[in-house]
Amino acid sequence: MSATPTTETKPAPPAIEKIRIKIDGREIEVPKLSPDWQGKPVPTTMLQACKMVRNDIPHYCWHPKLPVAGNCRMCLVEFGTPALGPDRKPLLNADGTPVIRKSPRPAIACATPISPGMEIYTQTPGVKQMREGVLEFLLINHPLDCPICDKAGECKLQEYSLDYGASASRLVEPKVHKPKAEDLGPRIVLDAERCIMCSRCIRFTRDVVGDDALSFVNRGSYSTLTAYPGKPFDNNYTLNTVDICPVGALTSKDFRFQMRTWFLKETKSICTSCATGCNILIGSREGKIHRYTPRENDGVNGPWMCDAGRLHYKWIHREDRLLDVLVRGEKSTWTTALSEMADKLKLAAPGSVAIIASARQTNEELWLLSKLKAKLGAISDSIPRIGKGDHLLLDADKNPNTNGSRLTGISFTEMGINLVKIAEGIASGTIKTLIVFGEDLLMHSVGSDQLGAKELTSEVVQEHGLTAELLGKLETLIVSDILPNATAQYAHYVLPGCAHAEKRGTFTNRDGRVQKFLQAIQPPGDARAEWDFLHDLVYNLTGRSGFQTIEGLFNEMAKDVPAFNGLTWAGLGDAGVTVKI
Repeated sequence: MSATPTTETKPAPPAIEKIRIKIDGREIEVPKLSPDWQGKPVPTTMLQACKMVRNDIPHYCWHPKLPVAGNCRMCLVEFGTPALGPDRKPLLNADGTPVIRKSPRPAIACATPISPGMEIYTQTPGVKQMREGVLEFLLINHPLDCPICDKAGECKLQEYSLDYGASASRLVEPKVHKPKAEDLGPRIVLDAERCIMCSRCIRFTRDVVGDDALSFVNRGSYSTLTAYPGKPFDNNYTLNTVDICPVGALTSKDFRFQMRTWFLKETKSICTSCATGCNILIGSREGKIHRYTPRENDGVNGPWMCDAGRLHYKWIHREDRLLDVLVRGEKSTWTTALSEMADKLKLAAPGSVAIIASARQTNEELWLLSKLKAKLGAISDSIPRIGKGDHLLLDADKNPNTNGSRLTGISFTEMGINLVKIAEGIASGTIKTLIVFGEDLLMHSVGSDQLGAKELTSEVVQEHGLTAELLGKLETLIVSDILPNATAQYAHYVLPGCAHAEKRGTFTNRDGRVQKFLQAIQPPGDARAEWDFLHDLVYNLTGRSGFQTIEGLFNEMAKDVPAFNGLTWAGLGDAGVTVKI
């Protein structure tokens, strides 16, 4: 007797309680509660309500991911609430509408919760005069050095001065001077004259990072931001203060005086320094990367990223990049190399081939390698990389695509368990051909100087028993990488690959979120995206084609890999999609 399948009915989500208010005469409904900086539901503020209807109120100190401070006063607005009679019931006009009693005092929109029937006025003459007054005070001692300020083009003081400020200054006294280009820490320079005391950096460092390292000292016009006496401002998230600083007070030593922000092309991408998969923007110009900045994704990194990941780009422009296809040490062409490799692999006996593919390769590249694995009856694995993690974003897994390696079948639940078997197979003569993608098998540990952030991270690569002596025993060694390494010196075929900034593809982060990244710059020399030439190699071996673009390749992979079933390249969007891992 068979059981009748039952369908589980999910309860409907609770209704969102809303409040009816007016903003500049426009009647709207907004949620009574909104998430605070920690995501907890709290009463919706005037500023949040206005943002919901795209009536943005100017502000400096408020940030959606920081505790409310209410100290810049730029968000002052006027408001009114329904008048109550002696019986505590609303008074009504002749037409039945409630009588609105305007408050004699303005309110800071960032910290004032809304209430039923409230009316908010953001464009009255009084509000405009208050904004002019706040800006006039901020500009009294602010240096007029926009032409040399790194924040120019992204500065809220510039924008608000143009939108809300007075056309001329009334200041006749000399400006108060403070320290310029002050070394605040290993990655931060402070220009104290530009600081407008918004306290964003203080709250971020104290409340988000948990490092109470910054504060204000002195009083009045002489108030200055500083680090704890005798201690440099140094944690793994210091460069986020540059992002959230609304002016050019805090600047990055790495980006300082390098490029005007309006010249940069911004490309949506993913950080590859660990398994978190922070969403980033790559700022580039004329083929050169100048900076990484966080791209907000509340499902992954919010608006933050660690300093180690932010500085993980300089290796892309190293002068010793692999630029040429090499066949037995001689410069060759892609056509020749791929044709020769295909011919050799067609003759390989089942079980005589092994594949070691880095978990820094994309899902698409790992999937294509899995097709080679299936065709050749090969054994495969990826090399785990373990380093330091922290409580915020930095993951101890230094591979950005560990889950992608597992889901595509290159590695297993415990990554690295086949590496010793591969070494033993080479030693016994069973494995005669080794294909290596993105790994230096002769490097057992790597300092973070190779990653572009020497003082921040280091990683250890698992011992696997693969030695130079074993590599010398192979009949065929195929190596694809971006930078020269010791393994490539033993290779019969060297294939120059691309950094993720030079191609498109997807990674699967530690939580199973499949995220795509786009191409920011062109690869140098003869370097090609690994998925591109792997497609040709798979076609030469199996005759399988039909995916000449990354979109087509991803969609084909999604049909084949159970965890990715139902996904499409277009459906990933900018934030990605989480799959079961």
